[in-house]
Amino acid sequence: MNMHLVFAVMSFQALVGAFDNFWHHELEARLPQRISARHELRLHSVREAIYGLLFAGLAWVQWQGWWVMLPAGLLLVEMFITIADFLEEDRSRKLPPLERALHTVLAVSYGLLLGVIAPLFWQAAQRPSALMLTSYGLWSWLFSVASIGVLAWSVRNAIAVRELGRMVAPLMDPPANPQARAQAIGRLTVLVTGGTGFIGTALVQKLLSEGRRVIVLTRDPLQARAALGPMVWCVDRLDDIPSETHIDAVVNLAGAGILGAPWTQARRQLLVGSRLEIARQLRQLMQRLERKPEVLITASAVGYYGVPDNDDALTESAPAQSGCFQSELCVAIEAAALQNQDMGIRVVCLRPGIVLGKDGGAYPALAFAARLGLGATLGTGRQVMPWIHRDDVLGLITHAMAEPAVQGPLNAVAPQMPSQQGFTRALAASLGRNAWLRLPAWPLRLGLGEMSQLLLCGQNAVPTRALASGYRFTHASLESALAVLAHPTSEQAAPVALYQEAS
Repeated sequence: MNMHLVFAVMSFQALVGAFDNFWHHELEARLPQRISARHELRLHSVREAIYGLLFAGLAWVQWQGWWVMLPAGLLLVEMFITIADFLEEDRSRKLPPLERALHTVLAVSYGLLLGVIAPLFWQAAQRPSALMLTSYGLWSWLFSVASIGVLAWSVRNAIAVRELGRMVAPLMDPPANPQARAQAIGRLTVLVTGGTGFIGTALVQKLLSEGRRVIVLTRDPLQARAALGPMVWCVDRLDDIPSETHIDAVVNLAGAGILGAPWTQARRQLLVGSRLEIARQLRQLMQRLERKPEVLITASAVGYYGVPDNDDALTESAPAQSGCFQSELCVAIEAAALQNQDMGIRVVCLRPGIVLGKDGGAYPALAFAARLGLGATLGTGRQVMPWIHRDDVLGLITHAMAEPAVQGPLNAVAPQMPSQQGFTRALAASLGRNAWLRLPAWPLRLGLGEMSQLLLCGQNAVPTRALASGYRFTHASLESALAVLAHPTSEQAAPVALYQEAS
């Protein structure tokens, strides 16, 4: 009768554990696909192997004398493995409330199991040492099936540990062998957030073409991997990146799109919160990395300068503007990034203007309107329109990675700054059209509110630090950039962005 009680408690333990394994480990956390979970999976594999042996051993074998030490020892080892597993889970991932509750139930159930089985083991230990085959009827057959299932799961997790180890191996230190180390020189590892957006997609392809290893944080790893290729390691949580991974540079491009819905209070909270949350997660990652990245490049904007009173040139030392949302947003972004200087990380705050590219950003919509003869001067049209071609955004990012002297704010704008009217007319001319329309400022202010500043108020930012550090623009003049954009055959085909990251 006592063994039947043991089997009942073990059945409860097995069912709760199976639910926890399937629901939390497989469906929610997807541990076999997460490189950071390989240590946890290794513990799971060993524990499942122990339970597989216990299920079969207790179902068909009567242990006596010194032989009792074998199942008792397995139970003791399982207890220490469970403790280690709890510690590893707290270190590597955030457990949902239900999983924590189930762990408490499993701990209580395990204590009950020990309380029930310990007297039986003590009685069996007093008998002459022997192993005797026995049967407990249906319990024996049920636990035989359970043993096979648990052992199969143990093997499956062991295979997952091996495969995840192969995935993480290239991201570790270069090998000690001199020849192998020489081959690894220059293959830096770059983490990109927002790697499936307009700029991020092209950046990832550029980094790959330069022989760099790339990790991309994305909301949909499967879709990102299909678009970016098998050479990119796509993760949807920074917790999936093991602490021993060596990341040389971090490029943070993530955040909800600035243009779109009006800047209501809820929208402002989303714009700020989405960026600060990513910044917080990146800081946590860099704090736990055994080797810190050399540089963090984060995307701010020329909106840092707010709404200037005049068209004076704005170098990187120009101040922000209090009371202006776009300026306060950029200040918050840069402040969060600059915190990481306390870890010895070089921080670059990229301040791009309007980024022009054939397959995304502002250009397709502007070009479509211009082709229809709808290109318009907005307001007075005298406001400066800071712009930059996407090729030069990518060039400045890789330039900032390679140049230790580049740090702090970096205006990512072309040297030639036209007015909004001049930009519109140049764009129309590149497409063989004229731009005669004029849209007054008041409808824009009425419809867009403060967001209309993005269209009516320009910042005459100048790329002082970029030029001083030796960067040479690929598209320094607006006419040459628009000519390339208007004739795709003269520009290398760029990958189409999947979507803008908003996390």
